[in-house]
Amino acid sequence: MSDVLTPVEGKVGRIRLNRPKALHALTREMCSAMIAALLDWRERPEIEAVMLDHAEGRGFCAGGDVVMIARSGAGDGTEARAFFHEEYRLNHLLFTYAKPIIAFMDGITMGGGVGISQPCRYRIATENTRFAMPETTIGLFPDVGGGWYLPRLPGRTGVFIALTGARLDGAECLHLGLATHYIPALALDDLKARIAAEPQRLEALLEEYGAPPPPARIAGNRERIDRLFAADDYETILAALEADGSDWARKELATLRAKSPQACKVSLRIVYDGARVQDFAHEMKQEYAVASRVVQRHDFVEGVRALLLDKDNAPRWEPPTPEAVTQHLIDTIFAPMPEGEEWTPL
Repeated sequence: MSDVLTPVEGKVGRIRLNRPKALHALTREMCSAMIAALLDWRERPEIEAVMLDHAEGRGFCAGGDVVMIARSGAGDGTEARAFFHEEYRLNHLLFTYAKPIIAFMDGITMGGGVGISQPCRYRIATENTRFAMPETTIGLFPDVGGGWYLPRLPGRTGVFIALTGARLDGAECLHLGLATHYIPALALDDLKARIAAEPQRLEALLEEYGAPPPPARIAGNRERIDRLFAADDYETILAALEADGSDWARKELATLRAKSPQACKVSLRIVYDGARVQDFAHEMKQEYAVASRVVQRHDFVEGVRALLLDKDNAPRWEPPTPEAVTQHLIDTIFAPMPEGEEWTPL
């Protein structure tokens, strides 16, 4: 059975992630299969819309195949770069696709799962949604367009999500605009059948099936987030949390202290720069350059070892402190790729 199913139902093309044992984590081959289907349907006038979800088991998509990426990063990085190049092409194709795409973020939606859902015109959250960009935990950064989406969230919530890897539920996703609709999971199968039968009524159907979400927890923390994560300098954010001293600030400070200092500084820079970028392709080109370098640095290989392979949860970061992560190091990571090695869209 294929890891991606691409049936056509009525006038709708369907992309169904089908790698349940890995929580539908993306491989390069899965990205290629999705690209092929989208390019085919783009040229077929009878296909009016696309639905993107997961088939069996828990979902939606837990990210990318980070163990493969780390193994490649520990060597010459060729396989990791090839994966990122294809994944980012998929992200960009979804972002620029003319026909409406509906992503069903029913379940875990993390990392690469964010990258394939956020570019879609309609993004459905449910009571099962668990959204996060947890990359700083493994020495990475919120890529797949994170530098575009996160700075466009309200206030400083994007910075908060990028640094802490905070997990959001469906109500919080709707509140922040990460989701366009909140629909109970039990209604999804019926809704999908209706969309396949009547894609021209897509917006009306989404409204019809929508339900009022519970209160968004993050709304109650907005004042703290906007105040304590206000700086574009990582040490200043840490100092603000330390000075505040509240239980909430102490908890978030402890969270950040466990992350890779290099990854946090890279993430802060990605969000800062991304806010000023006006073209999504330019963003993906920058993120590809950063990803290509970060996966070959110590912290990513070490983060994957500590959290996913040996599971001792005791990563030894290098450099070990935020102060030791120099501006020169960050500038080196963000330098353009050599000519002929840059990311290019389809």
